[in-house]
Amino acid sequence: MKRIGVLTSGGDAPGMNAAIRAVVRSGIYHGLEVFGVYRGYSGLIQGEIKPLTLRFVGDIIHRGGTILHSARSEEFRTEVGREKAVQQLKKYQIDGLVVIGGDGTFQGASKLAKYNIPAIGVPGTIDNDINGTDYTIGFDTAINTVIDSVDKIRDSASSHERIFVVEVMGRDAGDIALWAGLAGGAESIIIPENPMKMDEVIARLQKSLESGKKHSIILVAEGVGSAVEIAKQLKQQGMDTRLTVLGHVQRGGSPTAFDRVLASRMGAKAVECLLKGESHRMIAIRHNEVISVDFAEAIKQKHQPIMSLFDLSKILSI
Repeated sequence: MKRIGVLTSGGDAPGMNAAIRAVVRSGIYHGLEVFGVYRGYSGLIQGEIKPLTLRFVGDIIHRGGTILHSARSEEFRTEVGREKAVQQLKKYQIDGLVVIGGDGTFQGASKLAKYNIPAIGVPGTIDNDINGTDYTIGFDTAINTVIDSVDKIRDSASSHERIFVVEVMGRDAGDIALWAGLAGGAESIIIPENPMKMDEVIARLQKSLESGKKHSIILVAEGVGSAVEIAKQLKQQGMDTRLTVLGHVQRGGSPTAFDRVLASRMGAKAVECLLKGESHRMIAIRHNEVISVDFAEAIKQKHQPIMSLFDLSKILSI
């Protein structure tokens, strides 16, 4: 193996740049030429490929987003599109590929097995919804961003003695809401894996009010349903309620130290795996050890949050 490529695909996540940096510098350290593929699989099909140098990845470890940009590609889902991508890899004599992204990114990379293109995946998604790894790149930064916002919202909630419903990202997974809710002292956490019924939410709030608590925070993962409707139902119960949707602010920002270290370890491990001849595997961290697992484990099995955290939050929010 003499040349490898690296791309980012799907939603951006803080720490992706740190992973790119690790792939480039680790690859060059081991005598490889490293090429950057811009705009994910779409850019791969179009041949948006450039050699990356040590200096190119200087001063990017602290930057959010991805310097290689990201895009979704419907064309890559077709066999014709994948064949075009493979031809580009052959044109640039790229022997292996590191793909940084989430579930869809890995599904795309797994399709390259048919063409004997070695590919290693690095999990980069704020949702932490990839099976087989304890953490994904960007998750720690996202929950810290949420906590910073929740802390500020609580100041206002306390001042005006109100209930705030805060919607966070998590279409299919509730890890952001769960972790940020526990760390931020939320009175109720509503996630797709255990959607709390409104009767229970209202009962918990009424009990809090009766005990003398004057304000509350309810954290809702977007995949549960409409946070607007939840706030509306609380208002119908006579509760002074406000709604905040945090949105894409959760994706941005400088990555935390944890995400920078995680991305650096995973990026370097991806290069190591390619050099060892491994293919179609994902880099994962388990019990603080960086390992590789088969793509199938990441793609075919659904990630499950640590539900004991959910139970703990209910105990501590009384």
